[in-house]
Parts: sequence; structure tokens; C-alpha cells
Amino acid sequence: MEPNASPARRAGPLADLRVVEFAGIGPGPFACMLLSDMGADVVTIDRPGARASDPRNVTQRGRTVVQADLKDAACIEQVLQLLQAADVLVEGFRPGVMERLGLGPEAVARRNARLVYGRMTGWGQHGPLAQAAGHDINYIALTGALHAIGTADRPVPPLNLLGDYGGGSLYLVMGILAALHEARRSGLGQVVDAAITDGVVNLMAQFIGQSQRGAFVERRESNMPDGGCPWYGVYETADGPHVSVGPLEPQFFARLCELLQLGPEWQSAPSDRSRWPALREALAQLFKSRPAAHWRELLEGTDACFAPVLPLSEAARHPHNVARGAFVVLDGVTHPAPAPRFSRTPAAIQSAPAAAAGDLADALGRWRG
Repeated sequence: MEPNASPARRAGPLADLRVVEFAGIGPGPFACMLLSDMGADVVTIDRPGARASDPRNVTQRGRTVVQADLKDAACIEQVLQLLQAADVLVEGFRPGVMERLGLGPEAVARRNARLVYGRMTGWGQHGPLAQAAGHDINYIALTGALHAIGTADRPVPPLNLLGDYGGGSLYLVMGILAALHEARRSGLGQVVDAAITDGVVNLMAQFIGQSQRGAFVERRESNMPDGGCPWYGVYETADGPHVSVGPLEPQFFARLCELLQLGPEWQSAPSDRSRWPALREALAQLFKSRPAAHWRELLEGTDACFAPVLPLSEAARHPHNVARGAFVVLDGVTHPAPAPRFSRTPAAIQSAPAAAAGDLADALGRWRG
């Protein structure tokens, strides 16, 4: 998609999908952004008087936003009529809230038996913590993931990518699409109970397996992918920026040594854990001896498994991201481009975040038309 371009019509593999989103924060809106990018027509129901979305809030893009008083019986009836014409519902309230509003799965199924009902929570729809407040850091803490990430002396939260978006949004979208596929056979929708804790535990599958084989140690910076080995980590350069190296395979490590002109004595270091501290120190001193530009010119694009550690402002200008169109400018706002890429039905940003809310009756009329 060209910068500042806006598609004339909906595009993508989900162009015939209708989604009703109940406004929230975090993983639910991001999931609906993904559905919209793939072509879904998303109508977001917000509360009366809600502040208009900031155009820079890119996760709110691609929606028709309407306002409805969910404490008003007439509004609830209009929402139910909208849901009759929908394929998917997405909500992220605490368990029981939608039921108390008269919009729970059973009530909606009586109007639309084929609707897929997506529920996005941190703890899930049942369990001792289901009614407790929480955020990404709490959810990943409970799963073993946070314990495994960080420096040797303390865990470090990995933004909210692992919980909210990795274990939350992506599993919600996968569940919705799977339920829609099944509904083509049965004609019946179902509830998708997407809990961040469940998703993150699932994401930990490799390490759960490795721990049972004795190949994963419950001590940070002691394992291959957690910074424990010196040839899979980040190093500071002479002028301050960091670079990353990750040549895990022997042939790629050999290429790194060749390009860095490390002596043959280091070739066997990966297989001798007692030499890891010395190798780490050697790499640290070497990278610290020259500026980042030097290492980028020498190593980038080679089989040494190298990349500079870029802040967002520089990432948008990197030649690879530019060539891929990874960032898109729409109405002066930088957006991440839709992902993944489709060969025949390309995804696209359907619209910028809505500056003002519309009317529920208008959305209902459009879907009925």
C-alpha cells in the first residue's frame, strides 16, 4: 500500500466477515485490528460520551465506531439486532458482565446460532482468579514466562507483547477463525474462551518440553535463547548503539569468527561451557572497539546472523523494512503494515482510527441493506 493511500473498498481474505466489537483496551482491540486489516467489517460499540479515538492510536484503525447505552433496554435490542447480522462478537469484560447486560452467549445464540462469540480475558472465564483484576505482567508471571526472561538478577517484562498480544490477541484470532471454519460444516457458532494465561502457557511449549528433558534450566541467562550463551546476545558498540548476534549453528558461528577475525582457538568455544565467559568478554571488547556503522557494514546481510538493535524511529527507515513496506503512512500517521502477506487477496488498512462515533441505527441499516 502506498504512503497516504486509502483503499476504495474493503480488501483481504475476510472481506465478507462482519464483526461486532465491544470497546475495550489491549488484546481485544488489537485482535480486531488484525481482523479489519484482513478485510473484516468491524463495528465497535462504545459507551455514550466516550472520547473520540486519537488518530495516532493505530490499534483502533479500520473500525466503524458507534455509541450505545448498554444499560438501556432499547439499545440492547438494537445491539441484538446488529448481532443477528454479524458473524463474530468480540468482548473483553470480566466474566459475567455480558450476561448481566443480556448479551451473554445464550441470549445471543437465540438470535444468531451461527455467531462465533470471542471472549478475551487475562485469567479466563473460570478458575480461582477469573474475577480478579490483572494486566500483562501478572498473566505472564503466573505462567513461568516472566521468570525465564531478563537478566540473571531479576525478571524483565518484555513490553506487553508476550501476554496481551502474543498469548492473547493472536490466540483469540486463531480461535475465531477456527470456529468460523467449523461453523461452515455445522451451521453453529461457539464460544472462544481466549485467556492470556492459557495462550502464554501454550507459547512456552518448547521450554516445557526442554525442562522435562533437562535441557532448560530455571535460571535466567543460563540457556541458549535467554542470553546464556555469548554468541546469542547483544553487545554495545563504540558509539553507544547495540548490535545483536545469533549464529547458533556451527557453520554460522564459524562465519562470524571469520568475519571478526577471531582466532581458530575460539571455534570450539561453543561446545565448552567453561569458555563461555571468556568468549563473551572477547566479543564484548571487540564490538566495543568500533562504532555500530562499522559492524553493520561488515556483518549485515551475511550468514553471521547479525542485525543492529534499532529504535522504532530507525526501524522505519531500515532498507529491509522499507523494501518490505513494513511501515505505512496514512494521513500523516505511521502504521505497522498489515501482516501476514496474502498473494491473491492482499490485506490493507481499511481506514484510519475514527475521529468521531456514528449512530448504531446507521450501522444496523448498513448491515441489513
